[in-house]
Amino acid sequence: GSMLLYALLHLLGYEGMTIDEIKRFRQFGSKTPGHPENFHTAGVETTTGPLGQGLGNAVGMAIAETHLAAEFGRKLVDHHTYVLASDGDLMEGISHEAISLAGHLRLNKLIVLFDDNGISIDGPLTLADSVDQVKRFEAAGWAATRIDGHDPNAIAAALAHAQQSDRPNLIACRTTIGFGAPTKAGTEKVHGSALGADEVAGARKVLNWPYAAFEIPPDVQKAWHEAARRSQAARAAWQQRLAALPAERRAEFERRLRGDLPAAKLAEAVLSFKQKVVAAPKEIATRSASEQALDVLTQALPEMVGGSADLTGSNNTRAKGMSAFSAANPAGRFIHYGVREHAMASAMNGMALHGGVIPYSGTFLAFSDYCRPAIRLAALMHQRVIHVMTHDSIGLGEDGPTHQPVEHLAALRAIPHLLVFRPCDTIETMECWELALQAHARPSVLALTRQNLPLQRKDAEARNRCVSGAYELLAADGGQAQVSLFASGSEVAIAAEAKRILATRGISSRVVSVPCIELLLELPHHERAAIIGTAPVKIAIEAAVRQAWDAVIGSDGLFVGMTDFGASAPYKELFTRFGITPDKVAEAAQSALAKR
Repeated sequence: GSMLLYALLHLLGYEGMTIDEIKRFRQFGSKTPGHPENFHTAGVETTTGPLGQGLGNAVGMAIAETHLAAEFGRKLVDHHTYVLASDGDLMEGISHEAISLAGHLRLNKLIVLFDDNGISIDGPLTLADSVDQVKRFEAAGWAATRIDGHDPNAIAAALAHAQQSDRPNLIACRTTIGFGAPTKAGTEKVHGSALGADEVAGARKVLNWPYAAFEIPPDVQKAWHEAARRSQAARAAWQQRLAALPAERRAEFERRLRGDLPAAKLAEAVLSFKQKVVAAPKEIATRSASEQALDVLTQALPEMVGGSADLTGSNNTRAKGMSAFSAANPAGRFIHYGVREHAMASAMNGMALHGGVIPYSGTFLAFSDYCRPAIRLAALMHQRVIHVMTHDSIGLGEDGPTHQPVEHLAALRAIPHLLVFRPCDTIETMECWELALQAHARPSVLALTRQNLPLQRKDAEARNRCVSGAYELLAADGGQAQVSLFASGSEVAIAAEAKRILATRGISSRVVSVPCIELLLELPHHERAAIIGTAPVKIAIEAAVRQAWDAVIGSDGLFVGMTDFGASAPYKELFTRFGITPDKVAEAAQSALAKR
């Protein structure tokens, strides 16, 4: 599939896709990596990666197209989304989620061409699968048909029919893998290995192809270049329609497609929010703080399209005034993904790749495991997708260890380019949202609490203090700190109380809030060192495992957190039983100082 795509890009004249690049297939630095990468090769629309991801991406692209068409009209937004899918893609669990979601939403601009060759890597598909895919898709609300995948006329007719459908369409194309190879066609031997010189020579005879390797006959080259130019008139007509828009409408459309933010409008909204919070401070959960922030942000940024995996009331991701996206209401900005975390995350990638929208969604942090492959690809592709993940620790309480994330923050922080935000109060929550929106080329996770937290920040300054990933929230009293306390999220309140206790014992300490370790570690060394400080005792506090914190406190630093799974009990009791309390932090600090 990869080389087929590269060959087509070359034939269509895409810049940079030369014969020399094709000859460098799978070599370091080439434009032809083993799996296509959208950020690396012109003409590649998504990095599909693990099987099934492309199908999920396509559902997101179709959602974005439908939504933008409802907002800006079919004269500006009117295209189909096509998928080439394999047996493997359709065996992956994400395919069930994506197919059922697309069928429910009646995404009729989505067309899947299924390469139904009956072969998997291990051998015949019958070794592992006997699903009738046409019936499966029909059961999910799709139109589906079977054709001969080697008959161009049948393919063209099926596509023409699908383009007029009121439902998403599957075209099951019965094919022979390795078509033309005299002894290996129709076998797994063609799947992932070279044919070999003898088989290639035999295929040339079968296919009546006398040309040398990498030679393209002039008439074939000409036909492909003409195909590439076929849409020039349609594009020119579209550009005329765009130019005819009122200036303000056109500017908004172009801004949305570029992915730019209305900077002044956003800054004004954020500052106004902070001022209101400081004027009437309340103890609320950061998931509720996020909901309040979204009420403001979604008004300032109409491109924000939210959703939740059947946890809307728990994730608090549906802002005021948001209607549900559906076949009957494609202008809706809130998507009910159902219990489909993996497809949700993958569809968000597709929406971001399509452009014109900023997707965000919600689920529990413990369920990030179901989203991880798509989150990883978002990071690899440098896409702005925002995952709201609530119930972020043992602080969720009675639901117990199955739902209490312990290792999840560390696992997410291990993904390159991903920003993991864990704000400590309402002000930080808004600042983290602002940073996630401004991170044009990387995904973000907002890990938010179920339990209420006190307001730590009493200021309403215009600057975003979270931008450095960490900052001194509470300075040491009376000079040099003997202890630096680092914490994120709900544990910042524990650090603040531990500081008070230490002060009563004559020990000076400071509290550093760390809402985003990634941003802290990306600072120049001298800036990072200034924030971390020189206190002889450094303690990190987080209701999760230690991984990632050594980069802040050093391997000899102390950690107050989790070393095992949680338990089912009221959250205050859990924090006490697992030793994540101000008293335990103060004891650890005092003991460490005594040993020096």
